[in-house]
Amino acid sequence: MTPQAATPAYRRLSVEERRRQLLDAALSLFAHRAPEDVSLDDVAEAAGVSRPLVYRYFPGGKQQLYEAALGSAADALRQCFDEPRQGPMLARLSRALERYLTFVDEHDTGFSALLRGGSVAETSRTTAIVDGVRRAAAEHILSHLGAADAGPRLRMTVRMWITAVEAASLIWLDEGKQPPADELRDWLVDQFVAVLSVTAARDEQTAALLGAFTRDGRD
Repeated sequence: MTPQAATPAYRRLSVEERRRQLLDAALSLFAHRAPEDVSLDDVAEAAGVSRPLVYRYFPGGKQQLYEAALGSAADALRQCFDEPRQGPMLARLSRALERYLTFVDEHDTGFSALLRGGSVAETSRTTAIVDGVRRAAAEHILSHLGAADAGPRLRMTVRMWITAVEAASLIWLDEGKQPPADELRDWLVDQFVAVLSVTAARDEQTAALLGAFTRDGRD
C-alpha cells in the first residue's frame, strides 16, 4: 500500500479566533476589490472554511460582515494617529501620517471605495464608522497640541485639514501613488502648519499653540 501524505492536523479555533480569521480574510478582499464585488463564497474560500460557517458568525450576511470588517479597519486607522506624546509635535504628526499613508497604500481599492461612497454596501452605520475615524483623528491631534479645550476655530481647522488629508490620499491613488509617499507626508505636514498660520491670524489660542510647537521643529 502506498503511504499517503499526512493530512495537516485540524485545530479548533475559539470563537474570537475564528471571527478574527474571517475578518482578516474579508479585509484582505475588501482592500483590493469594491465591497459589491466580494461574495460570501469569496470570503469563505479566502479563509479556508465553508459558506455556512461564515453565516454562523455573521448571520446578517455580507452586509454585517462588511460593517464588521470596516469597523476593524477603522480601529487600525485610529491607531495611526495614536502617537506617544514624546518629542516635537511636527515629528509626531509626521510619524502618524506615515502610518496613515502606509495603510492607504496597502488597502488602496478598499480605501477608495470607503471614502468615495457609492457602494451598495454603504449605510448610515458605515458612514458613522468612517466619521468616527475622522473625529478620533481630530481628538488625537488636538491632544498632541495640548488643546483639549480647543475653541471652534482651532477645532474646525484641524478637522478641515483631516478632510484635506483624505482628499490628497484619494488623489494620490488616482495619480499612481505619485509623488512618493514620503514627499506627500512632508507636504501634508507643511500644509498643517500653513492652515494653522491662517487661523492664528484670527485666533489667539491657535497663535499661542503655533508659536510653541513650531519653535521645536521636526526633529
